Amino acid sequence: MTRRLTVAQAIVAFLSNQHLERDGQQHRFFAGCLGIFGHGNVAGMGQALEQDPTLPYYLFRNEQAMVHTASAFAKAAFRMRAMVCTTSIGPGATNMVTGAAAATVNRLPVLLLPGDLFARRNVAPVLQQLESPLTQDISVNDCFKAVSRYWDRIQRPEQLLTSLPEALRVLTSPAETGAVTVCLPQDVQAEAFDFPEEFLGKRVWLVPRSRCDEKFLMRAAVSIGAAKKPLIVAGGGLLYSQASEALSKFAQTTGIPVCETQAGKGSLPFDHPQQVGAVGVTGTPGANILAREADLILGIGTRYSDFTTASKTAFQNPSVRFVNINIAEFDACKHAALPLTGDARATIEELQQAVAKYRVESSYEAKIADFRARWEQEVDRIYSLRNEPHITQAEVIGIVNNFTEPSDILVCAAGSLPGDLHKLWRTHQPGGYHMEYGYSCMGYEIAGGLGAKIAHPEREVYVLVGDGSYLMMAQEIITSLQEGYKLNIVLLDNHGFSSIGGLSRNCGNQGLGTEYRYRRDGKYDGDLLPVDFEANAASLGAWAVRVRTAKELEAALRCARQQPRTSVIVIETAYDQRVPGYESWWDVPIAEVSQSESVQAARREYEEARKKERYFFGSQETR
Repeated sequence: MTRRLTVAQAIVAFLSNQHLERDGQQHRFFAGCLGIFGHGNVAGMGQALEQDPTLPYYLFRNEQAMVHTASAFAKAAFRMRAMVCTTSIGPGATNMVTGAAAATVNRLPVLLLPGDLFARRNVAPVLQQLESPLTQDISVNDCFKAVSRYWDRIQRPEQLLTSLPEALRVLTSPAETGAVTVCLPQDVQAEAFDFPEEFLGKRVWLVPRSRCDEKFLMRAAVSIGAAKKPLIVAGGGLLYSQASEALSKFAQTTGIPVCETQAGKGSLPFDHPQQVGAVGVTGTPGANILAREADLILGIGTRYSDFTTASKTAFQNPSVRFVNINIAEFDACKHAALPLTGDARATIEELQQAVAKYRVESSYEAKIADFRARWEQEVDRIYSLRNEPHITQAEVIGIVNNFTEPSDILVCAAGSLPGDLHKLWRTHQPGGYHMEYGYSCMGYEIAGGLGAKIAHPEREVYVLVGDGSYLMMAQEIITSLQEGYKLNIVLLDNHGFSSIGGLSRNCGNQGLGTEYRYRRDGKYDGDLLPVDFEANAASLGAWAVRVRTAKELEAALRCARQQPRTSVIVIETAYDQRVPGYESWWDVPIAEVSQSESVQAARREYEEARKKERYFFGSQETR
């Protein structure tokens, strides 16, 4: 049996019938298609989506933003559901490249369907075509190859029969997932073919809980049993495996402390007795001291980014060894670790049994409790500060954190906010802390908040965003209003790129180009630019208000929560007031030669700090 459909119609029919199952729970994988129509997709994908509404269509304003929304949706759904994105050819397609990179870096499934050139070529060069004198087999969509986990171009209708199943294999794979790009020449989209009904029928993709090698597991148990100062580093993979309950039990019975990466924050509630908070460049003092002294690191679902490892300076014990639990062998083997390649939840549960008689020494437990108590006192101190004349970013975080409910979702991405939030935000449950920090992409915040809200419409979503990111990409406020997905946006106005301004000064420079000021006599040292963010947000349809004090912010948060539509609260914060770093360092190379004494001094400090960077080679017994 066959069904005669265009390529675009077959794509919609196929995607609408893809299901995913894990732990006996089954549901449709694709929740909808986000898009902007142009001449490269309106007559193909546009016609198909209009004709067949089984794959809901969402109109967006910016192609990069819609990929961020799709990524955030997948992240909020713990990768159990995904979205599709369709664009025209040319700039509509290449606008998605940044979003694709963010999805792939963060291991999040998104399916991208950019329009492409005419496969038959006779009318080339078409509008928006990039011509090459070397080959005709290239288009701007080749840009996606570097940022996609799977890439294909459909030149003939029957190629869908092999391409789409491969795309779904990658999208539903916990180890391989990321952005998947299938390029669709605009003439091929409209071509008809007799597609097999079997191809278009329901397919269920099973997500297994893979087990690691039993001998490796036993070796890991021996290593843990011999450890005096073990530490767990919880990463995003732990959340995607929905392994928080298993981790909690493991940490409680063994007494091993748990620190969290940006992606892994929320793996344990902030008040869990083994929770020692953020680790790395943006970490807490307790977590970073424990990391420095640890003789065994149990990394779970982490890829060990430079912020997590403090640029390879975090783990200083000469005898430190690594055991990594990760579904991806690539990450499991990092730091010359004993690789327990498998599902995080299943592996933790099996490891629990293997180390049933192990518990850390009482002196180590006392140290963990002391670090926890001291850090909670420090957070309370920072939250209670009242800075004049402008409130600080940390104060804003404290007010919002204290106001929100345990079930609410915080969304953020770039600037100095992620560092402060990683340390200070008190997370109550998995998924309550939604941070895009793999790519740290400015502009993600509002679009990402929309994705989280689509995934969890019953929960309140709070977006914290700086003025720099807001100016890059705020237009999806309109989409949130159009679709009826309410967001609570708190916009921190510090008149510039405060994070990079601080980094510039730490490098011995003077912060060139990091404040929003008029140019005067060839320099950016004029008056501050007067940007009316309240009026801007209101013009997009949001409920908007500007506040100046802590009391006004608290009152505005109460009003915003009662609003039926997206709200934007604007508050001016101090440009140069930030939470300090604790027991950590980040490798940002300083100019080796400079006329500036401050740069020269920064270079000397940099060279000294770099001496602590380490390579990890492990031993033959563990590999």
